[in-house]
Parts: sequence; structure tokens; C-alpha cells
Amino acid sequence: RIWSPRSCLVSKFRNVYGKVANREQSFEGIPITKNVHDNHFFCAVNSKFVAVVTESAGGDANLLLSPYQSGRLDSHYPKVCGHQGKVLDINASMHIYIRRIPEGGLRRNMMEAVLELYGHSRRVGLIEWHPTSSGILFSAGYDYKILIWNLEIGEPVKMIDCHTDVILSMSFNTDGSLLATSCKDKKMRIIEPRSGTVLQQASCKNHRVNRVVFLGNMKRLLTTGVSRWNTREIALWDQEDLSMPIVEEDIDGLSGLLFPFYDADTHMLYLAGKGDGNIRYFEITTEKPYLQYLMEKCCNATQPCISSWFSALWSALTRCH
Repeated sequence: RIWSPRSCLVSKFRNVYGKVANREQSFEGIPITKNVHDNHFFCAVNSKFVAVVTESAGGDANLLLSPYQSGRLDSHYPKVCGHQGKVLDINASMHIYIRRIPEGGLRRNMMEAVLELYGHSRRVGLIEWHPTSSGILFSAGYDYKILIWNLEIGEPVKMIDCHTDVILSMSFNTDGSLLATSCKDKKMRIIEPRSGTVLQQASCKNHRVNRVVFLGNMKRLLTTGVSRWNTREIALWDQEDLSMPIVEEDIDGLSGLLFPFYDADTHMLYLAGKGDGNIRYFEITTEKPYLQYLMEKCCNATQPCISSWFSALWSALTRCH
């Protein structure tokens, strides 16, 4: 059993560990991009594909890999192409490309897009699909605005204009009725996306929030950021009251961003550090101490290797499918 040093509460996880896949189970020969808007989306995963942003001449391209196959990629492996600049987010350049991937994957380079979305006055940095409404996409740009797109008509149907600086992250709750954002103006907001109304707002001067994520149906939010002493830390919040965090926990004194990945089925949090290559595992509980540290997977590389990132994402995904 795993015991938290801050409490006598016993974790339900008896064996939790991370293991980097061996060479036969890894991808090799992938020129991963270095231009991802401080996002984790050089790699994104669903039940069919692993999407990886790669560097290429004339603008970045995306690779769509099968999670059930591995090895060294052929230099002529089909790509999703057509971007004239750097790809900032797979899940954006002042426009967004929408593409339909064939059921069996790519057999040749894909140049054409089903839709090209134009609406932001400055480049787009973030996109998020609505979790329950098909064909509804949210995009956040450097114009400080969030646009809600209806892909059936290919146009924005609403603008959320409540931020005063660049939006750093967006996260939906389970049914999509609430949208949480973190912003460079040192504020975290909970927004009702249909009306654009700000329901809750936190001034995060002591805990400078970088990333925010809803924790499933727990009515909790988790943020990663920097403390007043310039250490990396995480904080747990009640979505009904953002006046102060429920709990804050220092992580370390490094400067790289911390990216949170939450698995709602197991209530496990994967915390990946940019630049240090480490992934920490926590259990989220409704009782004190709320955040239970489980273990840390260390990668020898100075940047998180694709196997480590993929392992954290895929292990959470396979619990749900």
C-alpha cells in the first residue's frame, strides 16, 4: 500500500509505476517540432491515433501514428500538410484547419482541409472541442478572445470577450456546461460558455496560474503555476468558491511549465514537467490531504521523450476504453 507522508489515509493504489517502453515498442526517427506555444500538444492521443507535430520545410506537418504499431518511421511516411507556418496546437497562425482523417489512416500526404476557419484578428494559440456537443469548437487567440465555432456552417456563433491578456489554457467540465480559463492577467475564470458570463473569478497573484484543468465530476479544479517564492506548485480549488485554494503544494524550484493530465476514472493526476522530463503521479481524493503523491517517473532526457509522454496519456486513455 502507499501511504501519504502528510496523512494516515491509505491510497487505494497498491502498485503504481511508470516504465518507458523498450526500443521495439517506441517510435524512432520523428523530428518533433520545437514550436508548440508552450503547449503539451506536440503529441495528442485518441483511441485510434497518436498525432505528433513535426518540423518540415515550408511549415510544420502532423504525423498520425497507430498506437498499436511502433519502430522507425520511413522518411516518406504520409503526413498531414498544408500549413504555411508553424503548427501551434494540434487539438492553431490566424486561421484553423479542420481535416477529416480516413478510417484506416493516411495512405498519402493530406494537403486539403475540409474547412478553414477565419475569425481571430491575431494568431490562434489554443483550441478545444466541446465535450458533449458534436461539431462545436472553441478557439483562443492572441486577440484575447475566445470564439465558439459551429463547424456545420463553418462560422463563429459566439465570442467570449472577458479576458484582458493572452489566454494560457482552457478546460471544460464533464458535460461542457462550464469552461475554466487561465490568463496572463493573473486571473482564473469559470465561464458559462453559452452566455459568456463569468461565474467565478480568482485573482492569482500569490499562486500565478499557468494551466487549469477540471477534475471530472468532483466540482474541483487543479492548477499548476508559480508560488510567491518562484517555486513550481499545484493548487486544488472548489469550483463554487475561488476565493482561495483548498490546498497548495510546492513541487520544486525548476522553471519549466507543469502540464496536468487527469484521469477521471481512477482520479489520478499525471503531472509532466517541461524541460525536466519527469512525470509525477498523484491521487485526487475528496478527503484530506486531497492530493496524495504516489510516485515519480524520471526520464534521462532533458526534454520529455515521446515514449514517456505517450505512456502517461495512453495509460489514462486505455482505462476508459
